[in-house]
Amino acid sequence: MEQDFLLSLLIIIGIDLVLGADNAVVIAMACRNLPVIQRNKAIIFGTLLAIVIRILITLVAVYLLNVPFLQVIGGVFLLYIAFHLIVGKDDDSSKIKSHASLWKAVQTIVIADLLMGFDNVVAVAGAAQGHMLLVAIGLFISIPIIIWGSKMILVLLTKYPILIYVGGGLLAFTAGKMIVEDHKLQSLFVSHQTLAYSLPFVTTTFILLAGILYHQLFNLRTNKN
Repeated sequence: MEQDFLLSLLIIIGIDLVLGADNAVVIAMACRNLPVIQRNKAIIFGTLLAIVIRILITLVAVYLLNVPFLQVIGGVFLLYIAFHLIVGKDDDSSKIKSHASLWKAVQTIVIADLLMGFDNVVAVAGAAQGHMLLVAIGLFISIPIIIWGSKMILVLLTKYPILIYVGGGLLAFTAGKMIVEDHKLQSLFVSHQTLAYSLPFVTTTFILLAGILYHQLFNLRTNKN
């Protein structure tokens, strides 16, 4: 029994780490505009809050998977988050209160984690086989590694701003996959395999082009002023 518990725990930790890679990108991108002092706070608060909420969601995973078009709604909203993270903020940071910026970063981390966490929730719920203690332990063991990963990505984003588009593209691709995997649309995508395969690439291209166009228009407007 103890060996089964440890094996399931290791599987859950592995799932959290593999499927948590995109979450590390979200955390890093959401915190990139914060002052250095506040970045660690946003990363820790956002990650802890997202993990706690994810545990609660796992408790009702079966019900959530039966909600009509939930994956579609989540995918569309995730596209909005991807675009928002790519374009960043254009306002002068000195005009924005620190605590408001911190809360906004934490809020973005939590919302994006919830939207992107469907695959994680399903996989973990299956591996845990009803043992929620396993879910909680696995997630909390994974926290330090996810936080460390987000800090490393944050350093890269600061040094190479072009990677912001890579992160936004990853979120957009995930959004497309979420829409394709919605069980209410399975009959459509089974009949149109090409559409199912291409949709994640379409959403990725759309968000990247929208981000590039936004930045070009913003720079043009700034140069005129």
